Order: sequence, then structure tokens, then C-alpha cells
Amino acid sequence: MKDDATGADFLLSGYDYELPEDRIAQHPPVERGLSRLLVLDRTTGERIHARFADLAEHLPEGALLVANNSKVLPARLLGHRPTGGKVEFLLLTPLPLVTPLAAGPASGTVEPGWCVAEVEGLLRASKPLRPGDTLSFGDDLRVEVVHKGEFGRSMVLLFWRGELATLFAREGHLPLPPYIRRADGDEDRDRYQTVFAREDRLGSVAAPTAGLHFTPSLRETLTARGHQWAEVTLYVGYGTFSPVRCADIRDHAMHREYVEVTAETVEVIRRAKADGRPVVAVGTTSCRVLEGVATAKGTLEPYAGWTDIFMYPGYTFKVVDHLITNFHLPESSLLMLVSAFAGRERVLATYREAIEEGYRFFSYGDAMLLR
Repeated sequence: MKDDATGADFLLSGYDYELPEDRIAQHPPVERGLSRLLVLDRTTGERIHARFADLAEHLPEGALLVANNSKVLPARLLGHRPTGGKVEFLLLTPLPLVTPLAAGPASGTVEPGWCVAEVEGLLRASKPLRPGDTLSFGDDLRVEVVHKGEFGRSMVLLFWRGELATLFAREGHLPLPPYIRRADGDEDRDRYQTVFAREDRLGSVAAPTAGLHFTPSLRETLTARGHQWAEVTLYVGYGTFSPVRCADIRDHAMHREYVEVTAETVEVIRRAKADGRPVVAVGTTSCRVLEGVATAKGTLEPYAGWTDIFMYPGYTFKVVDHLITNFHLPESSLLMLVSAFAGRERVLATYREAIEEGYRFFSYGDAMLLR
């Protein structure tokens, strides 16, 4: 589908809307799968209020659902400077791409038993940090500042001993989105992960939130109804929360994310397309994988690498026929993606109705099916 974009579709101000603070979900539902589902027909504009547990009833026959199987890393570290001042570090480099240097860095020799890698992260401290500053995060993790960039992003040397994923699991905190105004807790260790997140795909710094609504029971129901399942990987970066700052959204530089599409998934999608069965992206992350690879390569093919695709009204979707997604922040690139799929004015009108009907918004909130 290609939308007829208008001038208003390219203005950042065209993606603003009023959202009462109490509509922002601060906790997940009491039980996974109890979310609501707003079904939007993007051709007629018809809207149906339903339960996510009844998703199978609202999907076209024989749909192929494609989900993001990445797992969230407890990537937020709380530590201190040698002087005792508190610091925070959020690892942004996807964990599978953290590669130990073969030799010691220019700053000095690596101690026996330690590994070191150059990575990107977000740094926060009460006093300015400078290149060369060393920060401690427990006995087995430390960071040395290499170069400070814009908006808190920095290149650092990460030093560790032991197994890195285990260290983050022990020392780290889940990086809940900034609009969740509380510290992460025990419930988030389970509920800020999808039930299909794979341990060998550990490394996202935000959850693929449309997938949070699925339960094993719902997966079984979908299979029994003749729907198929496939998976891709996108290591969700913190840039997913970065605001668009350009008055003309076409000037926005999209953050890049590391993705993987296997030959098996490509073949399943090709067969579905050949059979006339619709491809349903579970979340904007899955959508970015499929459309990013198809746009870069001219067709969907096996791929492991980066994508920085930015979808806004006027974009022609090449793979995705239907989209499951949560409700997104005003003036965000994700709201622009959804608007590209279903039309900006129609999406905003649907958001207004969702607010009136008491839907919960953002990561732990309710969902939409755009069909």
C-alpha cells in the first residue's frame, strides 16, 4: 500500500496529540495477555474494540505472523567514579557485536584474565566526564571514556572478566523507557520480555513491545486456526525513544539497528506470498526488519547487518500486509511508521478514540491491529 502523502504529513507538528498522563501504562497487565486490542481497517476506517486474546478472530485466513525474537539485556549499569561520584552507563552496542580486541587498547595493557572491547553507550554523571575517565560497575566490569558524542552517546572501552552476558544479568538493570517513572523491579525481569525471546538473541535495550501480549496459549490458538509463525531479529536500540527534532521530518536522520533474517524465514515468507496469504508484522521492529532488508536489497533475502530505514507517509510497503503494534509517543518515528501504513489522519483519529475509551498507551499498554 502507498499512501498519498500531503504536505502536512511531512511536518513534525502533524504528529502531535494530547495524551493524559494517566493513560501511560506504568506496569504490565496483572496477567500477560489481558491487554485490549483496537482493530483498525485502514481501507474503510472501521474500528473494532476487542481483546488481544481474541486476536485469531480478527486475522485474515492463513495469516503468517512474523515476530522479533530478540531478548532485552539488563544493559543499564549503576556505578561510581574513583572519587565515589555516582555514574550510569547504558550499553548501546548489541551484545553479539561486542568483540574483544585482539590486543590491548592504546590506553594501556589489559590485565591478565580481562577482556576489552570498544563499544557505544549512554553515560550520565553528576559532573562532566572526560576522555580517560574510568568508571567502576562492580568488581568485574569497568568503563573508560574514549570520546563523548551528542545527547549523551559516547564511545568507551568496556573491560570485563568472566562471561559478559552473565555479568550484565548480575549487575545490570532493565532499561525501562523514560516515560515509565519508576525503577525496574522483579516483575519486569519476566514481563519486559516476550515469551518467544531467545537467549541466543540477547542484546536489545528495549522490548519489542507488540510481542509482550502473546502467551503460549494464544500461540497454540493461532496455530490451531491455521495461522503460521516465523521470526526475525532486530536488536532494539535506545534510538527507538529518540525524538524527531526536525520540523520537516524528511530531514530526520534515523538511528541504525542491527538485524538478522534467516534463509528459513525468507522461504516461509516467499511461500506465504506465493499462496496469497498475508504477512502480519508483530510490531514495528519486525516491520523495520522486513521492509529495511527488502528496500536495501530490492527483495527480501537472508541478511545480517544494519538498517536505518525511516518509514513515513508516502512509503510503499513491500512485504508487510498487516501490522500489530502498540500505541506510540507523539512526534515519534514509530507514529510516523504507523501513519505510513494506515494514514496519518486516520491513525490520529483512532488514537483519539482510544484515549476516550480508556486504552493504555506505550510499552506496557494495549495494542492495535492494522489490517
